[in-house]
Amino acid sequence: MEELLHYILSSLVENKEAISIECNEEPNAVILTAEVDEKDVGKIIGKNGKVAQAIRSILHSACYKDGKKVIFKIKR
Repeated sequence: MEELLHYILSSLVENKEAISIECNEEPNAVILTAEVDEKDVGKIIGKNGKVAQAIRSILHSACYKDGKKVIFKIKR
């Protein structure tokens, strides 16, 4: 899951070295917290949060088979 999120984020941001992903697995959920460069936060969130919602949809689809909920957070 972390690899998929890293691939998506590295496709969107300019400073790829600043990507940091923290993964916490709980019994019913996977919590992914991403931290990127300050200049790239807007690219991850997108207009009205549409890019972030699209990322959540992709992660949900990837994790659907396991029956777990995916929570994607962006650290500022």
